[in-house]
Amino acid sequence: MTKKVLVLPGDGIGPEIIAQATKVLDYLNASLSLGLEFTRALVGGASIDEAGVPLTDQTLDLAKQSDAILLGAVGGTKWDTLDMAIRPEKGLLGLRSGLELFANLRPAILYPQLAEASSLRPEIVAGLDILIVRELTGGIYFGQPRGIQPLEDGSREGFNTYRYSESEIRRIGRIAFESARKRNNQVCSVDKANVLEVTVLWREVMDQLAPEYPDVTLSHMYVDNAAMQLVKAPKQFDVIVTGNMFGDILSDEAAMLTGSIGMLPSASLNSSGQGMYEPCHGSAPDIAGQDLANPLATILSAAMMLRYSLQQEEAAQRIEKAVSKVLDQGYRTADIVGSGDITKVGTNAMGDAVLAALKSA
Repeated sequence: MTKKVLVLPGDGIGPEIIAQATKVLDYLNASLSLGLEFTRALVGGASIDEAGVPLTDQTLDLAKQSDAILLGAVGGTKWDTLDMAIRPEKGLLGLRSGLELFANLRPAILYPQLAEASSLRPEIVAGLDILIVRELTGGIYFGQPRGIQPLEDGSREGFNTYRYSESEIRRIGRIAFESARKRNNQVCSVDKANVLEVTVLWREVMDQLAPEYPDVTLSHMYVDNAAMQLVKAPKQFDVIVTGNMFGDILSDEAAMLTGSIGMLPSASLNSSGQGMYEPCHGSAPDIAGQDLANPLATILSAAMMLRYSLQQEEAAQRIEKAVSKVLDQGYRTADIVGSGDITKVGTNAMGDAVLAALKSA
């Protein structure tokens, strides 16, 4: 049965890292007869340059008709002077809201080969395996009203609205509890219920859900303490569930525990299992076109795509084992160089190494 995959290279390093992931997918598609059918389209700054908007109706329609979307990255300084309503990042937000991709799964796993690349001591992060479940289509990023308005004294004020409904909280909570059942049966819900009413509701709904999952332990933590604990004792966490803004910040913090944000994949899912898969890092326009970017997060995002939306577990595991083998062989991009017997490589060479590891398995 054919599965449709929409590929959105995006901006900056996006086309370079997507090229490495797609050559891995092309090989597996042929060798395992996966039946994947690829279509390409523009999003973000590339779409602005071509069509004047960060997300066209045509691209959104293609996304809706696809089983999964593989995204590189969007944004860059080239478009920073544009009005907020048409900046590249609005294309990403438009895909999330248009496809109702409410659940963002961001694993933070420390490969043992990269323990020295972490910003923390190896004994603190060795064996790290956290899953951050971030609500993706609500909260302050989407709440209305929002804007910048003049004040009576001639100055201006900016305002955003932080909103969550019970149903939005409940559905992301279920994803967290169900994910924990496949791991170590622990959920830590992160909020700021001591000062924000919306997260008082968040905590209440999480407590209401907990009895439905008696095998899972639920705890609560304020976001400022969670940020500290991620640095102090990160291995205490199994699954972290939180809102859009807090999840955005905490997942990037967790990235540095693993050695580099260039190692972290992500999945954004809707209720039907359709998903958009992308690396957690940005478009890095300062190194675009220089063969310096780490493609492993994008390749691992492709593995998540095979697992969650395309039901190809064997192919997903083959990619993950190939990445681990490449790290065992000492291949490193600039962001994860570390020390010891390593071979520093660029974007293309790292992709080639993963492909070679797949072929030799």
